[in-house]
Amino acid sequence: MAVAEVETPLPTRITAGTGKLPRHVAIIMDGNGRWAKKRLLPRAMGHKRGVETVRNIVKAAGELGLETLSLYAFSSENWKRPEEEINDLMGLMRDFIKSDLDEFAANDVRLRIIGDYKALAPDIVEMLEESIARTSKNSRTTLAVALNYGSQDEMVRAARAAATQGEISVSSIEANLDTFGLPPLDLVIRTSGEQRLSNFMLWQAAYAEFWFTETLWPDFSKDELAAALNEFARRERRYGGR
Repeated sequence: MAVAEVETPLPTRITAGTGKLPRHVAIIMDGNGRWAKKRLLPRAMGHKRGVETVRNIVKAAGELGLETLSLYAFSSENWKRPEEEINDLMGLMRDFIKSDLDEFAANDVRLRIIGDYKALAPDIVEMLEESIARTSKNSRTTLAVALNYGSQDEMVRAARAAATQGEISVSSIEANLDTFGLPPLDLVIRTSGEQRLSNFMLWQAAYAEFWFTETLWPDFSKDELAAALNEFARRERRYGGR
């Protein structure tokens, strides 16, 4: 799908609940490796540049007034990658938490982790839990980062938990999802030209809108995020109705 042009200026602040612009946007950040390959660089350089884009987009989300931004950072299937690449990714994660936590706190960003993050290295788990606790009272933007996350596993865990609590229903499953308490998912963005969910928020995306761009994640910008939001605002959401 071609990148939509911004036909009208985007407001400097989005009012949640207007029905025109999303409260909750999720991004499947794809294309770091291809970005590096195009430039004859190691894959690690693509991931490093991708982390810089994360910083920029988190800042942009706050400026545009998004209530919640969810980012698919590391899937449960990513463990199949070469050990060296996994080590690079974990190192970048440590650096990101160390360098950006103060900025999160200063900019009123609340960190939320979805997925089985406790299976990561103990020092990373400790850093994440410290970050979650330190930003827990922030309210401007919630950043939900999916780490060691797979949506099918999440739904199985939620169904099992619901079964132990009594009746299995839509509401009881939703109450046990990793995303419980976050606004309903409105818009899913995927970069790099791929058009699939890759086991990301399958339940939550039941009535979400989708927006695909050929842009590789390291080149994704605030302007392109604004283009996606404007395209969302033009769509009519029927939720199964006419």
